[in-house]
Amino acid sequence: MRIMKVIGTVTLNRSHPAMEGARLRLAVPLSLADLVNGTEPQADTLVVWDQLGAGLDSQIAVSEGPEASLPFRPDIKPLDAYNAAILDEVHLRFDPDSFELPEP
Repeated sequence: MRIMKVIGTVTLNRSHPAMEGARLRLAVPLSLADLVNGTEPQADTLVVWDQLGAGLDSQIAVSEGPEASLPFRPDIKPLDAYNAAILDEVHLRFDPDSFELPEP
């Protein structure tokens, strides 16, 4: 599971009937440096299935791979990434002297 930031919405002209009932969000993974420094993420974007109603700039917890479709069993959903939670706050506890964060 990774923490990601919602940066947009994906709109489809047509979709498979199994895809009804949620929105597709465009999200970008947040690195530890992004979370600590508050910098804008520079990673590749990912399309995420969102039934929870995450808004633009929301931080979300995303499940990826085969596990993304497990909440829908026995139904089959063609998913690679699923929004499992909308995060209100993220608190990090670590010793900044124990490792070095990359420069933004």
